[in-house]
Amino acid sequence: MPIGYRLYLPKEWAEDAERREKAEVPQEVEFQTKPEIALNQIRAAVAAKVTRGVVLADAAYGTNTEFRDGLTKLGLQYVVGVQSTMTVWEPDKQPLPAKPRGKMGRPPRLLRRSEQHQPVSVKQLAMGLPSTAFQEITWREAGERKLRSRFAAVRICPAHRDYEKAEPHAEQWLLIEWPRGEAEPTKYWVSTLPPTTKRKALIKMAKHRWIIERDYEELKQELGLGHFEGRNWRGFHHHATLCIAAYGFLVAERNRFSPSARAGHLGFAAPGPAPDFRPRGSPPPPRAA
Repeated sequence: MPIGYRLYLPKEWAEDAERREKAEVPQEVEFQTKPEIALNQIRAAVAAKVTRGVVLADAAYGTNTEFRDGLTKLGLQYVVGVQSTMTVWEPDKQPLPAKPRGKMGRPPRLLRRSEQHQPVSVKQLAMGLPSTAFQEITWREAGERKLRSRFAAVRICPAHRDYEKAEPHAEQWLLIEWPRGEAEPTKYWVSTLPPTTKRKALIKMAKHRWIIERDYEELKQELGLGHFEGRNWRGFHHHATLCIAAYGFLVAERNRFSPSARAGHLGFAAPGPAPDFRPRGSPPPPRAA
Protein backbone atom coordinates (compact mmCIF):
# COMPACT_ATOMS: atom_id res chain seq x y z
CA MET A 1 0.00 0.00 0.00
CA PRO A 2 1.62 3.33 -1.03
CA ILE A 3 1.96 5.67 1.98
CA GLY A 4 4.51 8.26 0.82
CA TYR A 5 4.96 10.35 -2.30
CA ARG A 6 6.75 13.53 -3.36
CA LEU A 7 7.11 15.17 -6.74
CA TYR A 8 10.79 15.15 -7.70
CA LEU A 9 11.95 18.69 -8.43
CA PRO A 10 14.98 18.74 -10.79
CA LYS A 11 17.88 20.98 -9.80
CA GLU A 12 17.22 23.39 -12.68
CA TRP A 13 13.66 23.82 -11.40
CA ALA A 14 14.65 24.10 -7.75
CA GLU A 15 17.01 26.98 -8.57
CA ASP A 16 14.66 28.84 -10.93
CA ALA A 17 12.77 31.46 -8.87
CA GLU A 18 10.39 32.38 -11.72
CA ARG A 19 9.34 28.79 -12.35
CA ARG A 20 8.90 28.17 -8.64
CA GLU A 21 6.64 31.19 -8.26
CA LYS A 22 4.44 30.18 -11.20
CA ALA A 23 4.09 26.61 -9.92
CA GLU A 24 3.62 27.81 -6.30
CA VAL A 25 6.40 25.59 -5.00
CA PRO A 26 6.72 26.18 -1.21
CA GLN A 27 9.85 28.06 -0.13
CA GLU A 28 10.95 25.27 2.20
CA VAL A 29 11.18 22.79 -0.69
CA GLU A 30 14.81 22.53 -1.78
CA PHE A 31 16.55 20.34 -4.31
CA GLN A 32 16.96 16.75 -3.14
CA THR A 33 18.09 13.68 -5.01
CA LYS A 34 15.63 10.83 -5.32
CA PRO A 35 17.52 8.68 -2.75
CA GLU A 36 17.41 11.62 -0.31
CA ILE A 37 13.66 12.00 -0.83
CA ALA A 38 13.12 8.27 -0.35
CA LEU A 39 15.21 8.16 2.82
CA ASN A 40 13.25 11.07 4.31
CA GLN A 41 9.99 9.27 3.53
CA ILE A 42 11.29 6.14 5.25
CA ARG A 43 12.36 8.18 8.28
CA ALA A 44 8.84 9.61 8.45
CA ALA A 45 7.34 6.11 8.27
CA VAL A 46 9.60 4.92 11.09
CA ALA A 47 8.69 7.98 13.20
CA ALA A 48 5.00 7.25 12.59
CA LYS A 49 5.58 3.69 13.87
CA VAL A 50 4.57 2.04 10.61
CA THR A 51 5.09 -1.71 10.85
CA ARG A 52 8.67 -2.41 9.82
CA GLY A 53 9.62 -4.62 6.91
CA VAL A 54 12.56 -5.17 4.58
CA VAL A 55 13.34 -2.18 2.35
CA LEU A 56 13.40 -3.00 -1.37
CA ALA A 57 14.73 -0.67 -4.07
CA ASP A 58 16.17 -0.77 -7.57
CA ALA A 59 19.74 0.16 -8.51
CA ALA A 60 18.90 3.87 -8.84
CA TYR A 61 18.65 3.89 -5.05
CA GLY A 62 20.69 0.87 -3.98
CA THR A 63 23.90 2.08 -5.58
CA ASN A 64 23.79 5.15 -3.33
CA THR A 65 25.94 4.37 -0.27
CA GLU A 66 24.39 7.16 1.84
CA PHE A 67 20.93 5.68 1.18
CA ARG A 68 22.01 2.21 2.31
CA ASP A 69 23.85 3.56 5.36
CA GLY A 70 20.78 5.62 6.28
CA LEU A 71 18.62 2.49 6.27
CA THR A 72 21.09 0.69 8.53
CA LYS A 73 21.12 3.62 10.99
CA LEU A 74 17.33 3.35 11.16
CA GLY A 75 17.68 -0.33 12.06
CA LEU A 76 16.12 -1.48 8.79
CA GLN A 77 17.23 -4.45 6.71
CA TYR A 78 17.31 -4.12 2.93
CA VAL A 79 17.62 -5.96 -0.37
CA VAL A 80 18.50 -3.36 -3.01
CA GLY A 81 19.69 -3.51 -6.59
CA VAL A 82 23.16 -2.23 -7.45
CA GLN A 83 25.05 -1.52 -10.65
CA SER A 84 27.66 -3.90 -12.01
CA THR A 85 30.39 -1.31 -11.32
CA MET A 86 29.89 -1.29 -7.53
CA THR A 87 33.20 -2.23 -5.86
CA VAL A 88 33.42 -4.81 -3.10
CA TRP A 89 35.97 -6.94 -1.33
CA GLU A 90 35.83 -10.57 -2.37
CA PRO A 91 34.69 -13.18 0.15
CA ASP A 92 37.10 -13.47 3.10
CA LYS A 93 38.92 -10.26 2.09
CA GLN A 94 38.95 -6.80 3.66
CA PRO A 95 40.95 -3.58 3.28
CA LEU A 96 44.39 -3.46 4.84
CA PRO A 97 44.56 -2.19 8.41
CA ALA A 98 45.96 1.25 9.24
CA LYS A 99 49.72 1.77 9.06
CA PRO A 100 51.74 0.87 12.17
CA ARG A 101 52.21 3.71 14.61
CA GLY A 102 55.37 5.78 14.18
CA LYS A 103 57.59 7.18 16.89
CA MET A 104 55.86 10.56 16.80
CA GLY A 105 52.41 11.96 16.09
CA ARG A 106 48.98 10.46 16.30
CA PRO A 107 48.53 6.80 15.46
CA PRO A 108 47.20 6.23 11.90
CA ARG A 109 43.52 5.28 11.81
CA LEU A 110 42.50 4.96 8.18
CA LEU A 111 42.22 1.68 6.29
CA ARG A 112 44.52 1.10 3.33
CA ARG A 113 44.84 -0.51 -0.06
CA SER A 114 47.89 -1.44 -2.08
CA GLU A 115 48.61 -2.19 -5.74
CA GLN A 116 48.25 -5.90 -5.01
CA HIS A 117 45.34 -5.55 -2.60
CA GLN A 118 42.38 -3.87 -4.33
CA PRO A 119 38.60 -4.34 -4.35
CA VAL A 120 36.83 -5.60 -7.48
CA SER A 121 33.56 -4.72 -9.18
CA VAL A 122 30.63 -7.03 -8.54
CA LYS A 123 30.73 -7.95 -12.22
CA GLN A 124 34.39 -9.01 -11.95
CA LEU A 125 33.59 -11.04 -8.87
CA ALA A 126 30.61 -12.73 -10.57
CA MET A 127 32.57 -13.57 -13.73
CA GLY A 128 35.27 -15.18 -11.59
CA LEU A 129 32.92 -17.51 -9.70
CA PRO A 130 32.88 -21.19 -10.66
CA SER A 131 29.80 -22.43 -12.49
CA THR A 132 28.94 -24.54 -9.45
CA ALA A 133 28.30 -21.32 -7.50
CA PHE A 134 25.18 -20.71 -9.60
CA GLN A 135 22.00 -22.65 -8.93
CA GLU A 136 18.79 -22.62 -10.94
CA ILE A 137 15.93 -21.61 -8.66
CA THR A 138 12.20 -20.98 -9.13
CA TRP A 139 10.99 -18.06 -7.03
CA ARG A 140 7.37 -17.65 -8.18
CA GLU A 141 4.67 -19.08 -10.40
CA ALA A 142 3.16 -16.64 -12.88
CA GLY A 143 0.03 -18.16 -14.33
CA GLU A 144 0.92 -21.34 -16.14
CA ARG A 145 4.68 -20.74 -16.13
CA LYS A 146 7.32 -20.68 -13.42
CA LEU A 147 9.73 -17.79 -12.98
CA ARG A 148 13.19 -19.26 -12.65
CA SER A 149 16.80 -18.30 -13.28
CA ARG A 150 20.36 -19.02 -12.09
CA PHE A 151 21.60 -17.31 -8.95
CA ALA A 152 24.72 -17.12 -6.81
CA ALA A 153 24.93 -15.60 -3.32
CA VAL A 154 28.19 -14.73 -1.57
CA ARG A 155 29.18 -12.72 1.50
CA ILE A 156 31.14 -9.54 0.71
CA CYS A 157 32.18 -6.19 2.19
CA PRO A 158 31.33 -3.03 0.21
CA ALA A 159 34.44 -1.01 -0.60
CA HIS A 160 33.05 2.47 -1.31
CA ARG A 161 35.59 5.03 0.00
CA ASP A 162 36.56 2.76 2.88
CA TYR A 163 40.06 4.27 2.75
CA GLU A 164 38.43 7.25 4.52
CA LYS A 165 37.17 5.06 7.36
CA ALA A 166 38.73 3.50 10.44
CA GLU A 167 36.52 0.40 10.23
CA PRO A 168 35.48 -1.58 7.14
CA HIS A 169 31.89 -1.66 5.97
CA ALA A 170 29.85 -4.45 7.53
CA GLU A 171 29.71 -7.76 5.69
CA GLN A 172 26.53 -8.41 3.72
CA TRP A 173 25.06 -10.51 0.94
CA LEU A 174 25.76 -10.07 -2.75
CA LEU A 175 23.09 -11.78 -4.86
CA ILE A 176 23.85 -12.31 -8.56
CA GLU A 177 21.44 -13.35 -11.32
CA TRP A 178 22.94 -14.93 -14.43
CA PRO A 179 20.20 -16.38 -16.66
CA ARG A 180 21.10 -19.41 -18.68
CA GLY A 181 22.17 -18.44 -22.19
CA GLU A 182 23.32 -14.94 -21.24
CA ALA A 183 26.95 -13.95 -21.79
CA GLU A 184 27.21 -12.27 -18.38
CA PRO A 185 25.14 -11.65 -15.23
CA THR A 186 22.13 -9.38 -15.67
CA LYS A 187 21.27 -8.22 -12.13
CA TYR A 188 22.97 -7.65 -8.80
CA TRP A 189 21.63 -6.96 -5.30
CA VAL A 190 23.22 -6.34 -1.90
CA SER A 191 21.38 -7.22 1.29
CA THR A 192 21.70 -6.94 5.05
CA LEU A 193 19.45 -9.92 5.70
CA PRO A 194 21.02 -12.27 8.29
CA PRO A 195 23.95 -14.51 7.24
CA THR A 196 21.74 -17.55 7.90
CA THR A 197 19.22 -16.50 5.21
CA LYS A 198 18.64 -19.25 2.66
CA ARG A 199 19.38 -18.43 -0.96
CA LYS A 200 15.79 -18.98 -2.11
CA ALA A 201 14.45 -16.67 0.63
CA LEU A 202 16.95 -14.02 -0.44
CA ILE A 203 15.85 -14.34 -4.08
CA LYS A 204 12.14 -14.19 -3.26
CA MET A 205 12.67 -11.02 -1.23
CA ALA A 206 14.73 -9.38 -4.00
CA LYS A 207 12.11 -10.26 -6.63
CA HIS A 208 9.26 -9.10 -4.39
CA ARG A 209 9.89 -5.56 -5.65
CA TRP A 210 7.65 -6.30 -8.64
CA ILE A 211 4.73 -5.46 -6.33
CA ILE A 212 5.96 -1.85 -6.14
CA GLU A 213 5.95 -1.61 -9.93
CA ARG A 214 2.49 -3.19 -10.09
CA ASP A 215 1.13 -0.70 -7.54
CA TYR A 216 2.64 2.22 -9.43
CA GLU A 217 1.19 1.09 -12.76
CA GLU A 218 -2.25 0.60 -11.22
CA LEU A 219 -2.10 4.06 -9.64
CA LYS A 220 -1.15 5.63 -12.96
CA GLN A 221 -3.41 3.71 -15.29
CA GLU A 222 -6.43 2.61 -13.25
CA LEU A 223 -6.73 5.51 -10.78
CA GLY A 224 -5.44 8.44 -12.82
CA LEU A 225 -2.21 9.35 -11.04
CA GLY A 226 -0.57 9.92 -14.42
CA HIS A 227 -3.47 12.01 -15.77
CA PHE A 228 -2.92 15.18 -13.76
CA GLU A 229 -2.97 18.27 -15.99
CA GLY A 230 -2.67 21.01 -13.38
CA ARG A 231 0.03 23.63 -13.11
CA ASN A 232 0.96 23.90 -9.44
CA TRP A 233 2.72 21.96 -6.71
CA ARG A 234 -0.17 21.86 -4.28
CA GLY A 235 -2.65 20.72 -6.92
CA PHE A 236 -0.52 17.75 -7.87
CA HIS A 237 -0.13 16.63 -4.27
CA HIS A 238 -3.89 16.95 -3.69
CA HIS A 239 -4.46 14.85 -6.81
CA ALA A 240 -1.95 12.21 -5.64
CA THR A 241 -3.53 12.12 -2.17
CA LEU A 242 -6.95 11.34 -3.64
CA CYS A 243 -5.49 8.67 -5.95
CA ILE A 244 -3.73 6.94 -3.05
CA ALA A 245 -6.84 7.19 -0.83
CA ALA A 246 -8.89 5.53 -3.59
CA TYR A 247 -6.19 2.90 -4.03
CA GLY A 248 -6.22 2.20 -0.29
CA PHE A 249 -9.98 1.64 -0.40
CA LEU A 250 -9.67 -0.75 -3.33
CA VAL A 251 -6.82 -2.66 -1.67
CA ALA A 252 -8.94 -3.07 1.46
CA GLU A 253 -11.88 -4.34 -0.59
CA ARG A 254 -9.66 -6.67 -2.60
CA ASN A 255 -8.22 -8.14 0.58
CA ARG A 256 -11.68 -8.68 2.06
CA PHE A 257 -12.88 -10.76 -0.84
CA SER A 258 -9.67 -12.25 -2.19
CA PRO A 259 -10.01 -16.00 -2.79
CA SER A 260 -6.29 -16.57 -2.13
CA ALA A 261 -4.59 -16.85 1.27
CA ARG A 262 -7.49 -15.24 3.14
CA ALA A 263 -10.09 -17.68 1.84
CA GLY A 264 -11.86 -19.40 4.72
CA HIS A 265 -10.68 -16.79 7.23
CA LEU A 266 -13.05 -13.92 6.47
CA GLY A 267 -15.55 -14.84 9.16
CA PHE A 268 -18.53 -14.98 6.81
CA ALA A 269 -21.10 -17.72 7.39
CA ALA A 270 -22.89 -18.73 4.18
CA PRO A 271 -26.31 -20.23 5.06
CA GLY A 272 -27.38 -23.35 3.20
CA PRO A 273 -30.51 -23.45 1.02
CA ALA A 274 -33.89 -24.04 2.66
CA PRO A 275 -35.11 -27.67 2.64
CA ASP A 276 -37.92 -26.89 0.17
CA PHE A 277 -35.84 -24.60 -2.08
CA ARG A 278 -36.11 -25.32 -5.83
CA PRO A 279 -34.23 -23.19 -8.40
CA ARG A 280 -36.56 -21.40 -10.79
CA GLY A 281 -37.02 -23.29 -14.03
CA SER A 282 -35.83 -26.62 -12.67
CA PRO A 283 -38.05 -29.68 -13.14
CA PRO A 284 -40.27 -30.65 -10.21
CA PRO A 285 -38.93 -33.38 -7.93
CA PRO A 286 -40.10 -36.94 -8.74
CA ARG A 287 -43.17 -38.13 -6.85
CA ALA A 288 -42.98 -41.16 -4.66
CA ALA A 289 -44.80 -44.18 -6.05
